[in-house]
Amino acid sequence: MKTLRKKLLYLCPGLLVMLFCVPALGPAGAARKPNILLIVADDMGYADVGFHGCADIPTPNLDALARGGVRFTNGYVSGPYCSPTRAGLMTGRYQQRFGHEFNPSLQESRASGAGLPATETTLAERLKAAGYRTAMFGKWHLGVNENQHPMSRGFEEFYGFLDGEHSYLESRERPDSPVLDGRTPVSEMKYLTEELADRAEAFIKKRKAQPFFLYLPFNAVHTPMHAIEKYLKRFERIADPNRRAYAAMLSAMDDAVGRVMEALRASSLEEDTLIFFFSDNGGPTMPTTTVNASINHPLRGSKRQTYEGGIRVPFVIHWKGHAPAGKTFDQPVIQLDVAPTALAAAGVAVEPAWKLDGVNLMPYLTGKQKGAPHEALYWRLGNMMAIRRGDWKLVKTREGRLDTNVDALSDLSGAALYNLAEDIGEQRDLSATHPDKVKSLSAAWQEWNRQLARPLWGARRP
Repeated sequence: MKTLRKKLLYLCPGLLVMLFCVPALGPAGAARKPNILLIVADDMGYADVGFHGCADIPTPNLDALARGGVRFTNGYVSGPYCSPTRAGLMTGRYQQRFGHEFNPSLQESRASGAGLPATETTLAERLKAAGYRTAMFGKWHLGVNENQHPMSRGFEEFYGFLDGEHSYLESRERPDSPVLDGRTPVSEMKYLTEELADRAEAFIKKRKAQPFFLYLPFNAVHTPMHAIEKYLKRFERIADPNRRAYAAMLSAMDDAVGRVMEALRASSLEEDTLIFFFSDNGGPTMPTTTVNASINHPLRGSKRQTYEGGIRVPFVIHWKGHAPAGKTFDQPVIQLDVAPTALAAAGVAVEPAWKLDGVNLMPYLTGKQKGAPHEALYWRLGNMMAIRRGDWKLVKTREGRLDTNVDALSDLSGAALYNLAEDIGEQRDLSATHPDKVKSLSAAWQEWNRQLARPLWGARRP
């Protein structure tokens, strides 16, 4: 080998540099697979982030994420509330296809196994099979039994809680649903948002030499409204105590995102990491729900509704050097697209048998593929529905108690029609003047609805 190097140095010094200073390659000469970082906020208002114009709550780290990546002006989730969105996220499939239409209660999950069905494969399982190290820190809400635990569904490491909400201050405030480190209940913890950031930082440092999938679903800014003085001091000018607590909790999450991004940069991994950020649903702004003082302006409606305020969310993809920086993408996308986008980046070929509803967004972001990623997007939550095709949206929703009767949607009379390009706030019902549009959208939604499963359990909060 020494003789070869001497000859190469004598004949062509530049060639020696090319041969012995190439980047590290993986199996069969393949370059390193990108890390996948998936950050999810909980019950965040559409208007409550700087890149959507929020004036009273600075979010510099989330704004930097959007500024350095692609901001989706029509980013959606497939569930108007928590657990269904997460089921769709983890599978890349409309969750109604496999009966995960409503939030499972802790009691239902324990008694009947309500939660993400074992028939479905998670993104973590697919990436783990592709050689990724996997970890999740935060809120699961996809079942509480052993076979539903995150570490039974593809995650090698877990710190967080299994049910739909948790104290930010006490690890065992709910003895039936404690904070867990792996499968072991935690006796003490820091402020939970900070604890999740600690875990994420440590994981990045530990796994920086290997491709990893890090799922970071914060419980901020979901109730209970637990804010600590460190963050409350930043918002003394906000008079409303609920809004002030909300601002403090959101600011803590923004700090946590900043710490995670700094950990990536310190490990020279930002260009090797595909990052997603979105909220699991719109803010719960209606007086009939548990209110966290979030704001969905200019959207109409709230969490648990199929108006835009329940399903349109802040949505960002950041991949330095790969996704264009500072770009806005105006075509509708949905959180179901996260799984196929991540799998494509990881070099995992999606098989037709998986029947994914999401699409790989990267070709659309880079301009290699034109047009809209989806011909239409669909929603169903009990007796509420919506379909968006182009700028047109047909919606039937309600306020108050969630009705689980999906059979009521066999009749879509009374559904409202909106042109979102002209009326983002869904104020002018055009159904009377565009009956042909109502008819075609109703037929398309009913065709999709016929493909869905019956809900496996009823509606519960939170």
